[in-house]
Amino acid sequence: MFSDFRIAIRRLLKTPGFTSTVLATLALCIGANLAIYAVVDAILLHALPFPDSERLVVIYNSYPGAGVDRAAASVPNYYDRRNSIKAFSSLAIDGDGSLLVGGAEAPARVAMARVSPEFFSTLGVPLAMGRAFTDDQLSYGTDEVAILTDGYWRNHFAADPHVIGRTFINDGITIKVIGVLPRGFHLLSSHAEFYRPSSHAPADRQPTSRHSNNWEMVARLAPGVTVAQAQAQMDAFNVEQAKTDPFAQIIKGAGFHTVVAPLREDHVRAVKPTLVLLQFGGLFLLLIGAVNLANLLLIRASSRSKEVAVRQALGASGIRIARDVLSETLLLAVGGGLLGVLIGAFGVRLFGVLGINQLPLGAFVTIDSRVASVALAGSVVVGLLLAGPIIWFNGRMKLAQGLHSEGRSGTAGRAAQRLRHGFIVTQIALAFVLLAGSGLLGLSLKRVLESPVGFNPNSVLTGRIGLPWKNYKDDASKLAFVERLLPAVRALPGVSQVAIDSDLPFSGPVNDSAIVVEGYTPRPGETLRAHYIQTVTAGYRSLMEIPLMRGRFLEDSDNHRKPCACVVDRAFAEHYWPGQSPLGHRIDVGANLDTKNAMVVVGEVATAKQMELSEKTEHGTVYVPFDKFDPPGFFVLVRTALPIASIGPMLQKEVLRLDPQLPIDDLRMMQTRIDDSLVGRRSPAILAGIFAAMALLLAGVGTYGVLAYAVSQRSREIGVRMALGALPQQVLAQFLGIGAILLGIGICLGAAGAWLTGRAMQSMLFEVGSFPAGVLAATTAVMAVVVFLSVYLPSSRAARINPVDALRDE
Repeated sequence: MFSDFRIAIRRLLKTPGFTSTVLATLALCIGANLAIYAVVDAILLHALPFPDSERLVVIYNSYPGAGVDRAAASVPNYYDRRNSIKAFSSLAIDGDGSLLVGGAEAPARVAMARVSPEFFSTLGVPLAMGRAFTDDQLSYGTDEVAILTDGYWRNHFAADPHVIGRTFINDGITIKVIGVLPRGFHLLSSHAEFYRPSSHAPADRQPTSRHSNNWEMVARLAPGVTVAQAQAQMDAFNVEQAKTDPFAQIIKGAGFHTVVAPLREDHVRAVKPTLVLLQFGGLFLLLIGAVNLANLLLIRASSRSKEVAVRQALGASGIRIARDVLSETLLLAVGGGLLGVLIGAFGVRLFGVLGINQLPLGAFVTIDSRVASVALAGSVVVGLLLAGPIIWFNGRMKLAQGLHSEGRSGTAGRAAQRLRHGFIVTQIALAFVLLAGSGLLGLSLKRVLESPVGFNPNSVLTGRIGLPWKNYKDDASKLAFVERLLPAVRALPGVSQVAIDSDLPFSGPVNDSAIVVEGYTPRPGETLRAHYIQTVTAGYRSLMEIPLMRGRFLEDSDNHRKPCACVVDRAFAEHYWPGQSPLGHRIDVGANLDTKNAMVVVGEVATAKQMELSEKTEHGTVYVPFDKFDPPGFFVLVRTALPIASIGPMLQKEVLRLDPQLPIDDLRMMQTRIDDSLVGRRSPAILAGIFAAMALLLAGVGTYGVLAYAVSQRSREIGVRMALGALPQQVLAQFLGIGAILLGIGICLGAAGAWLTGRAMQSMLFEVGSFPAGVLAATTAVMAVVVFLSVYLPSSRAARINPVDALRDE
């Protein structure tokens, strides 16, 4: 084989145009697939960095009847389940957050997480130093300890080997370090740099808080237990617990149940369909490239038919000739694969620009030796597959036919021609599917972007402030700070309006709570519903330019007025009072109406999107004054004509002037937040467009190459026909007719494939059917133009053949 490879190298070097074309095609197709596979591997395939990670499951409550399919778990759930369900060898809770670190000199907000004592043992992660939390540290006031990540230990404690026992300031409280995690540990997509106990008030453990779902729950299956068995035990446990649940009737109507799901599968559930679609798109592209190269190799084999025939006449066996073909295609495939690894690495960097790090586990996408070896193994497979048609062609060729100067004649020639035409049809069909899929994603993205957001995000700067508990323990101190902050920010140059929102749209999960409405009679089978609740200040509506439908919006005086006023959106009002005014009606948060503390509806506004542009707007939102809940953290919104580089530092300076220990961070324009929420739609549409463009190019080049070769092989025949009176228009029509037939068959097959693709993509599309007529027409038109140009160029050359020159050459 070494001798075969040396001969193949010399042969390929003699045809640099052919060799470079094959290598470039393979490199692009394999590189595109490798880049997508690196993402799929990191997010969907690669094992989580925990021992026996396939035994880790996530547990969450669901209330589909109340409009809440996923609601995490509660503190009582943690205490009730951790020792009662034998299917779990260990169970823990965790919750992401952020806290202020440092004093007045350099306050900074750092990502952290709160976890229960069993959390790291549940994951199977031993501490590198120190010890884990204990149950005694799960109450407020006893939780002043922390476990550091390796990175935080190295960056902020200079990798001090005696760090255990050292302290640092966290939200104004002195926190003692009791442990350090091993190097390389990361919790899924969390950016936490240290961990604190999942502390809570004693009242949070009572059965009345059983459905206050604020914590993620993770568990490790006991040996020999399956997910299905764990789910069955959880269901049985819920049935028994419902007998003493104070909200038994309400949760029954809400369809309450608990879901046990594999940790990784649950974590990536939202992006899995998109990634699978993109990987199939990449494979389609690779298949188109392989078909293109198979045609090119068949053409080359036809041109070398005399050489092969001479070798056969001199005694070369079929196996020997097949080895030559195999060595050549393997060399080309492996060379293309090596170049593809480089292109794939560039593609991964491009994905970073497209926002791949915002996807679950997207920060860990890389091309390592394992991923690269998959690409090279795939290249070898491609090389073997490409060798097949050439070996078949050489095997069918008869010796006399090969030695004859007109290798186009004979059965083998017709069979090879049919094979080449079949490859063209396959290219057209596959390119049609890719182009149609790209069109569907593009149309879906267009309709998402056209979907009204419900407010005006232009020229709105947003930033987050978290109030440390030590300095802002009661509601009065929080409200006092806000009432000092608003006029101070409003006085800044270039600021026209300012407001505060506890749950800013497009900035993460929004407070979603059950609402009870006085006098409302639920429809048959209906129960309490959950709605978004936003704590805002008086200027929020006018700053965001949300249309006022009825009544008034909140006023500054509502922070001190009883009964508490609230404003509902159109979706909320239409659900409870269809066609009527909601003004004057009373509502309350929770399962029961507290007549003393119920809120009175004073206004109705238009519905605004909260989580994403493609969300359904029927969920409903209630706006309440800041004094109602006094959240520990909130967003500051500023409408300004100044760029963020100018207004941002002024805003930060003003907040520090009011409280030197209180920074404002996460400064972003509101439009930027909306744009970031579209990464899951924009990136696939862009990649699909790139794949479709490459597929069109390959299909066009492949069609042109086959017909150009056919013209060159039939130049004598064309010359004779024209000498006998055939018109150039007739010759042109003949070849255009061949192209039209191939195009028609390819489009019909492609349309069927595109329809199936559209049906499979429905969960990823927004207000787009399986195959809209506009996409079908546009795809057909583009394919027709590309194929027509690819057919017309060699056809016009055939029509211009000079009979005398053609016959003289023969």
